[in-house]
Amino acid sequence: MLFLLSFGIHFMGITERDFFMSVFNLEKSLLLYAVTDRSWLEYAQIKIEDESTLRLRDKKLSLAEACELAIQGGVTMIQLRNKEFGTGISDRGQEEAIEVRDVCRKYSVPFIIDDDVDMAVKLEADGVHLGLDDTDLVTARKMLGNSAIIGATAHNTGEAVAAEAAGADYLGCGAVFPTSTKAVKNKLSYEELKNITSHVSIPVVAIAGITADNVQSLKGSGIAGAATVSGVFAAEDIKKEAERFRAELESMIR
Repeated sequence: MLFLLSFGIHFMGITERDFFMSVFNLEKSLLLYAVTDRSWLEYAQIKIEDESTLRLRDKKLSLAEACELAIQGGVTMIQLRNKEFGTGISDRGQEEAIEVRDVCRKYSVPFIIDDDVDMAVKLEADGVHLGLDDTDLVTARKMLGNSAIIGATAHNTGEAVAAEAAGADYLGCGAVFPTSTKAVKNKLSYEELKNITSHVSIPVVAIAGITADNVQSLKGSGIAGAATVSGVFAAEDIKKEAERFRAELESMIR
């Protein structure tokens, strides 16, 4: 079967990598890219008189349940990010990661692991997202193969161009807004984001602090989508907020 598939790919005159990228339609899959955070499984963030506060959920969610609600609402890609899913991962941690992977497979949504290439191989993830201090892109490609989706973080045009040259399939660029998830050292301006998208041929997603309420300010920047953590998972109604977020993105990205 693999021989016939490989023969067919070469017969059609396309590369193996291009073929596997087309299976998910990568650019469309990046429209609403949700990054997990277990801190939102028990609590939701709500607004009372324009002030944000936390409210205990009626029922604590599992990570897989939260991801399924997000996908049902319109999330197009899931990235599993949690530092406990690293070296020496517990049996329960692996089980939880597999549950999320299986939810993604149920809905044909790409399942990406943050940072950990070894874990991506072990879980048979669809790909990995790498920061500047993680495994280099060339090594990751050798470990994961041509069919894997490999994303890279970039904070400026130089990093973006270098990541594409090293073999990245997409870029996560930011921070475009302040965020509570990670400390923001250097904010990425709208002008620099637009400059990045005009200098690379691979799709770009904006990252950090993006919600359905502020994403429209990125219109015209050339992004393929937005990556978010609390913009989906912190919502009291995850599915409904994902629907709203996706509608905002679809109205600005054609």
